[in-house]
Amino acid sequence: MKLAKIQAALKAPKSQTNSFGKYKYRSCEDILEAVKPLLDGALLTLSDNIIVVNDRVYVEATAQFIDGEFSTMVKAFAREPFAKKGADESQITGMASSYARKYALNGLFLIDDTKDADTIDNRNSEPASEVKQEPEPRGKPELLALLSGMTTEAEVKGLWAELTAPERASIKAEVATLGKQIKGEA
Repeated sequence: MKLAKIQAALKAPKSQTNSFGKYKYRSCEDILEAVKPLLDGALLTLSDNIIVVNDRVYVEATAQFIDGEFSTMVKAFAREPFAKKGADESQITGMASSYARKYALNGLFLIDDTKDADTIDNRNSEPASEVKQEPEPRGKPELLALLSGMTTEAEVKGLWAELTAPERASIKAEVATLGKQIKGEA
């Protein structure tokens, strides 16, 4: 199956740098750039749907892979913040769309945000001065803000996979509670 081959071959390194948080990440555009050469006639579509729940705006992104008669899709959600310093309303929606699309693509192509195969394979060839340091752990309020927009188990697992051990420890109880709510156990 072509999708499985793409999932196995795809290398989408974290080529972006967050200068504030001093960490590397991959964007939706990075994933698309890496996957396009592997599609070989298959079709990949991305679409968004806006959902309003209790005065909060969510962007539901859908990544769909179509190869002949085979088709599958993955959805991911991101919540718009009420305001984002330095951004107008259209940029806020665009940021939420990009974030949701990235996580839909992560789910579709089985991209694990905790490690990069390219980085691991080449770590011994990097000069010592370029060795990446772990980012400073984010504070509990920032982590809770990220968590508050999540509505699916996949989103929570995606965030959990990105967290450092101290970050996980700081919100472990909240993640467990949210997981129960999503599963309908709370």
